[in-house]
Amino acid sequence: MADAFISSTIQVTLEMALSVASDRIGMLVGFKKDVASMTRSLRLLKGVLADAEAKQNQDGAVQEWLKSLEEVAYEADNVLDKLHYEALRHQVESRNRHKLKVCCFFSFSNINLAFRWRMASKVRDIKDKLKGINQEARDLGLVDRAVVMAALPAALPAGDTGNRQTDSVVAPMVGRADDESKIVKMLLSPSEKVVSVLPIIGMGGLGKTTLAKSIYNKKQIDGQFEKKIWVCVSKKVPVVELFKLILGQLKKDKKDEVGDRQNIVQEIGKELGKLRYLLVLDDVWDDDEALWHDFFTTLKGLNPTNGSWCLVTTRLGPVAHSVSRVLMMENEPYALKGLPDDHCWSIVKEKVVGGEEELKAIKERVIKRCNGLPLAASVIGGLLSLKRKEEWQSILENRLLSLSAGGDHVMQILKFSFDNLPSPYIKKCFAYCSIFPKDSEIERNVLIELWMAEGFLQADINSQMMMEEIGMNYLRILLQSSLFEEIRYDWKTCYMMHDLVHDLVESMSKSTKVINDWDAHVVDNGNHIRYLATDSFGGGEDREKLLESLSTSLHTLFVKRDLSGDMLMKLKNLYVLNLSSATSQELPVSIGKLIHLRYVNLEWYAISILPDSLCKLYNLQTLTLSNSKVEDLPKGMRDLISLRHLHYNTFDEAFQMPLEMGRLTCLQTLEFFNVGREKGRRIGELGSLKNLKGRLIIRNLELVKDKEGAEEAKLSEKANLLRLVLWWASVREGDDYNDGDVLDGLRPHPNLEELLIKNFLGDQFPRWLMDLPTATTLPKLARLNFLGCNRCKELLPLQNFTSLKELEIYECNGLTNLPGDMLRSCTSLQKLTVSWCGNLISFPLDLQQTPSLSELALLGCLKLKTSMTPKGFGFLTSLRKLKIGPFSDDGDDHENSSIYNEFDWSGLISSSSSSSSALRELQLIGLPHMESLPHQIQYLTTLTSLVLNEFGGIKALPDWFGNFAALEELQLFGFKELGHLPSADAMRSLTKLKSLVVWRSTLLKERCTPESSGPDSQWSKVSHIQHLDIR
Repeated sequence: MADAFISSTIQVTLEMALSVASDRIGMLVGFKKDVASMTRSLRLLKGVLADAEAKQNQDGAVQEWLKSLEEVAYEADNVLDKLHYEALRHQVESRNRHKLKVCCFFSFSNINLAFRWRMASKVRDIKDKLKGINQEARDLGLVDRAVVMAALPAALPAGDTGNRQTDSVVAPMVGRADDESKIVKMLLSPSEKVVSVLPIIGMGGLGKTTLAKSIYNKKQIDGQFEKKIWVCVSKKVPVVELFKLILGQLKKDKKDEVGDRQNIVQEIGKELGKLRYLLVLDDVWDDDEALWHDFFTTLKGLNPTNGSWCLVTTRLGPVAHSVSRVLMMENEPYALKGLPDDHCWSIVKEKVVGGEEELKAIKERVIKRCNGLPLAASVIGGLLSLKRKEEWQSILENRLLSLSAGGDHVMQILKFSFDNLPSPYIKKCFAYCSIFPKDSEIERNVLIELWMAEGFLQADINSQMMMEEIGMNYLRILLQSSLFEEIRYDWKTCYMMHDLVHDLVESMSKSTKVINDWDAHVVDNGNHIRYLATDSFGGGEDREKLLESLSTSLHTLFVKRDLSGDMLMKLKNLYVLNLSSATSQELPVSIGKLIHLRYVNLEWYAISILPDSLCKLYNLQTLTLSNSKVEDLPKGMRDLISLRHLHYNTFDEAFQMPLEMGRLTCLQTLEFFNVGREKGRRIGELGSLKNLKGRLIIRNLELVKDKEGAEEAKLSEKANLLRLVLWWASVREGDDYNDGDVLDGLRPHPNLEELLIKNFLGDQFPRWLMDLPTATTLPKLARLNFLGCNRCKELLPLQNFTSLKELEIYECNGLTNLPGDMLRSCTSLQKLTVSWCGNLISFPLDLQQTPSLSELALLGCLKLKTSMTPKGFGFLTSLRKLKIGPFSDDGDDHENSSIYNEFDWSGLISSSSSSSSALRELQLIGLPHMESLPHQIQYLTTLTSLVLNEFGGIKALPDWFGNFAALEELQLFGFKELGHLPSADAMRSLTKLKSLVVWRSTLLKERCTPESSGPDSQWSKVSHIQHLDIR
């Protein structure tokens, strides 16, 4: 079978070579004529490529011609990239010699003569090969087809990803409510078995995994099982590897655990204890009954508790019957059926925006092609959404209706969707993802950086888009096509492929290989592999041979174990190197010889010092050192002039930045900058970094001299910098600070979304933040934090912060009063925290001005008078979390709950009277000698979580605790005198209570053990609670 990606590969490689050739290299002395000839040949070949692609499946000679062209195209790209590297090297060295004008490249005075002649010979050799390939194309009858590249759909506004599910839980299911209800009922039913199994069986694309995920995330399941484990199996694996996968989910730090079976199984046993668990094995392929007997026998031996379940999803009947027979299950495997037509149609319509009349006209034919498969419906909808309405009829009539029926029906639709992707670059980006294991969650930025390193994100000659923006657009198209699924967390966005989509891309791409430790046979066509992921290169003769064969072809290498300098030297054409989680203490110096490298990932690497040779990688775009032990960056970092993303952070305020980071003018990701005293480390280095984006922490701001010095950072010009932390040292000498002037000079761009100001010791904040009565300089600011601003005596009302959603004021001990109208313009505010402000006396906030508030915390402000706390809780229909106390009551009576008497309990109770607007979580902090709780809390009957701290004089909890019928979690800390829980009747009323935590209550601890007896024993009141922690 021909490589389905080969024409896309060749086209992308040709474009890369043409791009480099048209750069300044084309004007190099001694190369201009040959490079021009090579460029003409490349353009001619690009023209006949479409004709070759159309004929390759019918003509073996065309297939061989394409393979030859691919090899020469890669060779041309590598040679031209060497010339490009030499140009970059000359630029760096000239700059370091402080030459004002760069000399003409390749003059005899500044270049190695032998290198020049060697390159000239290679360019002529490639030129001759291309000439021969052009002649072969004519002999094969290949003609220049006029191919109009499909226009890419217009990019959406930033942050908009179309009709995609955007939370991290699970996408809503369509048409599976009955299936879900039946399976949940089975899992919740009493069982006399230690482990029971239920296989869900059905063809690919039916939604087995989606159904299993929905069940896995149900609240009833959380209540039934104390542990949940999700494992994607996706291929036949040895039983020890299956246990490894389980341990990796139970203990993330053991994800790559190396050890014998005994150790791995023992670790699993420790994690499971005697807890009842739900294990999901997704996408299982092995029907070996002996393997499953071994597996389940071991599981049963680890945990004797009855009632655990294993849910298995599989496409294969023999697998379902094997696992059922091993555990002698009476129930039949659960056979998932196709979706009804109306549900399939609703999935299609959700994907397609507009064109309702045109959609109705093709409804019946589309439903027929869906064949009851939700994946097929989603892909067809995505395909239609990428095409003009005028094309819909022809797509159905000419292609979709001609697809054959049968088990691979959905694969044909996926292949058709792939064929209709609007660019060969997008096809290459999609193909590249086969290097990731099934069920992988791939971070958005990682994916884009890898695509960029491989040259798949080339901008159109007239485009103003950066490569990263092109990558975002490609991701949007793959999402819209349903070839990708999006998972969005608070801190990152990830992408996944359905297992059938992964099967498709894996079967089509011949240039990618993933090798696991248990693979008996490695490969025998190593010279065709460009992208390789492997567990290790150690111990196997096959692996050594593979390495030798890859020395000229390999572009991407992911390896989980260490890689020696000798091995690294052989991989001279690497563009991407991922050594994350390696245990070696040093990175081979030979890495500096890999001149093509664009991406180096040393995440979780044990190394502490990077070799200076790393700074010879002038093509390097991305360097990832997150969670590594690296203590210092190389001194020559300024020479990495192509660097765009530096993923590295340290909390060491004494860390010194490498000199002249401002020379890295391509830099977009810089996680922190520690200001230094000497030239080359001052804040002005940030001024030339115009493309910085995302989040930036600037520390040691006390070393900035004045407002003018701060302005040299040019923060107001950095439109893509969305999150900013401004950090002064917590301990300083002297008493005369210029923080106010410095902060005034650090005015950010209006696009800023988050701002944190830490240890600022000015008397007041600058006008750009506080004192603008009619407009704000930060219209998009959503989060604002003041931490340790101890000299600030007041905070003025926040003017026109209509986008602000979160405000935190922490350890600002200079504040005594916060105005009641401070948040009058913050109508979108959802979370407000004022904590540990030791001198705060008054904060009479009118809560009617913050109708969107869902979380409020007033903690540790010991001088805050209860009468001067916020009022108007009755207007807060969205309030779900409240944390308060302790307060001052102007008196000395701290032995009861009087410090809470003037709190707005009535408003809080009235706002919680409706279940739709009720408070869910309450934390209340008292004082060590308080002998009673505020009686008003007994009326907050919708609480699901109650946390009470430091009510040290209370000896027994009141029986009105029985009112908390919805309570699921109760935590008590510092109840030193507590000896009695509420009455047995009151405790029985807490039917939903799953967790009870009591710390620092010695007497209660003694009375809450199975051994305790007599009238004071409390064990009978708590013995039924699932999670019990009393100490």
